[in-house]
This record gives sequence, structure tokens and C-alpha cells, in this order.
Amino acid sequence: MLRYLFFAFLIYLAYRLVFHFIIPIYKTTRQVKKQFREMHSRMQDNMGQQPPYQQPVTPATENKNQQAGDYIDFEELK
Repeated sequence: MLRYLFFAFLIYLAYRLVFHFIIPIYKTTRQVKKQFREMHSRMQDNMGQQPPYQQPVTPATENKNQQAGDYIDFEELK
């Protein structure tokens, strides 16, 4: 009788281990991997949609567009 109770207790422990520890960890790991893949693909899509890098407008290029005689306040950058 004691032997059957011991085996039943072992089966119960194995059941708890599988259904309350191993399966939830497996599902969580799968979900996290899926979210990382989705985030990576969204980031790749966003990188493809961005316009190519453009040079910033400098005061020298602005002078070409302005009329003669206009004064541009210029501060030298170091």
C-alpha cells in the first residue's frame, strides 16, 4: 500500500513539474523569440523607408539662395 502511495506521489510531482514548470517556460520562450523576430523585421522595414542621409544645410549653401545685400548672422563653429 505504501508503495502505491509513493508511486502516486511521484506521478503527481512529475505532472506538476511538466505542466506547471516546463510547459510555461517553453511557451514563454517561444513568445519572446516571436516578439524579437517581429521587432527585428519592423526595424528592418523602418530602415528601408528612411530617406538616404542628406548633408545638412550650411550658411555657405544658404547664401546662394538669398538675394544680394541680405545679411546673414554667422557664428563660427569650433
